[in-house]
Amino acid sequence: MIYLDNAATTPMDRAVLEAMIPFYENNFYNPSAFYQASVKTKMQVESARRKIAGLLKVPADTIFFTSGGTESDNWAVRLGAFSEGEKKKHIITSAIEHPAVLNTMKYMQEKGYEVTYLKVDRNGIVDLDELKSAIRKDTILISVMHANNEVGSIQPIKEIGEIASQNGILFHTDAVQTFGHIPIDIEDCHIDLLSVSAHKLYGPKGIGFLYIRNRKDFGKLLFGGSQEKSLRPGTENVPGIIGMSKAAELSYERMDSDYIYIENLRELFIHKLKEVMPEIVVNGSPINHLPGTANITFGGITGESLLIALDQQGICASAGSACSAGAIEPSHVLMAMGLSAKEASRTLRFSFGRCNTKEDVINTINSLKSICHV
Repeated sequence: MIYLDNAATTPMDRAVLEAMIPFYENNFYNPSAFYQASVKTKMQVESARRKIAGLLKVPADTIFFTSGGTESDNWAVRLGAFSEGEKKKHIITSAIEHPAVLNTMKYMQEKGYEVTYLKVDRNGIVDLDELKSAIRKDTILISVMHANNEVGSIQPIKEIGEIASQNGILFHTDAVQTFGHIPIDIEDCHIDLLSVSAHKLYGPKGIGFLYIRNRKDFGKLLFGGSQEKSLRPGTENVPGIIGMSKAAELSYERMDSDYIYIENLRELFIHKLKEVMPEIVVNGSPINHLPGTANITFGGITGESLLIALDQQGICASAGSACSAGAIEPSHVLMAMGLSAKEASRTLRFSFGRCNTKEDVINTINSLKSICHV
């Protein structure tokens, strides 16, 4: 099988699994208990928290473990919006956010909040002047993703963060696609809230975290015990936390080399594909994009048909966001970027990772040639 859907999820690194296994076997204790074995487990959890915080160069008490990106996004938007009670009830986001953010925005609108959805250009990038114009006296939160999960376009989050900071507005960014893959400077970008999921960086599923700059501004996500400083109670997913910490450590160690390797695979794929199918269109920013994401609009064949044919040849790609799998309607991201419904229906996402090879690229090109009869 050739796996080209790394933006949906990544295979777990073997070293990550090996780091997790002891916490399923001998070191299975509940970190909240008081006996010595449990205390040691708690120390391992806190060590993982410090390691992640160190990678981001933030205090350890700003990292709160969650079940993944969706929970982190929900928490960030809801608690960011509620941080000043009824005083401010306006939120700004973009039209191409992940459904975890967009559906939370719908919930906030049902609660009486007004939401401004920023447009994006043909490359999937928000307009900073439009952002400035959208700001009101009652704007409480700006939520714009670091990089889009479908087309890979990287947003100017430093500039967005500066605008938010200058206006006394909280800034949240969904960094699910970028943490561990490209550098993130929390301070330089004035980020108040940042969402991460481990399974996008060769870690386990079901674990993530939310960075919260100042937890005093936020209420509880859940009600229960004292875990995560009582903001997000519940028995910790210890193996997941340990695995995420190890995955993050490895991703930061390999970030530069992985970037070059994966970007070269992407460029080779696009170059070879254009040689045999010059009519294809590559969606997203040609400059500011994730190294592994290639969103391609084909001519004369639907994405669904192409996806099925590729699957029959053992090649995994995606028709868009993994969370939109099975959806009949065209991608909201591509539509927001100006593609027609027909063009969106002829689009696939290929996303490369550190486990892919040049042979994968060549074999995929050959399969596409045979499927499209070129």
